[in-house]
Amino acid sequence: MTSPRPRRSPTPQERQRDPERTRQRILDAAAAEFAEHGYAGARTRGIATRAGVNQQLVSYYFGGKEGLYRAMSEQWQQRRGELSPPGTPLPEQLRGYALEALRNPAGFRMFAWSGLQYTGPHDDPDREARSRMLGDSVTKLRALQDDGRLPPELDPVCLQIMLMAACMAPTTLPHVIEGLCGVDPRSPEFIEHFADQVALLARVIGLEEN
Repeated sequence: MTSPRPRRSPTPQERQRDPERTRQRILDAAAAEFAEHGYAGARTRGIATRAGVNQQLVSYYFGGKEGLYRAMSEQWQQRRGELSPPGTPLPEQLRGYALEALRNPAGFRMFAWSGLQYTGPHDDPDREARSRMLGDSVTKLRALQDDGRLPPELDPVCLQIMLMAACMAPTTLPHVIEGLCGVDPRSPEFIEHFADQVALLARVIGLEEN
């Protein structure tokens, strides 16, 4: 029985050849792979194949699958800043998040997979960054509650979870939407209408600052 050949490390030429472009190709390929298989089911070999690069480049640039997932989380945090710059009313922030199902469906699918495959905090590479990011949103809801805009008996943490679930519904509940509405749940027309409704709901329950 012959022993497997050792894995080849990326050559200096590969490392120097437009590293930012290569890095982005790997990130784009990872988004597709994670969206299709989730974090647990994704393989660095599949990511490398999608990106058209040597598998060792995934480790070279990101340190493996977990580092790659963390890098994608950082990308989302940057994207979140674009969606909700300072001063953006909460209803409009939620509308923007809901529209991400149209602009970035792979990202929403990846996030949904992370919940379906969740086995505990020990196997959750995005836990700290995600909790910190969402904690900021909960703080804003508590501020509205302190100002009397939300009922005192309402738990801001639970409300944040409900709002996230609402924004992600076209990704997580497409079969329910199709059955109730008789439309393609991923069509631009429906997603734009749904995003408008999420923003309207936020205004009705008092999430728009004075």
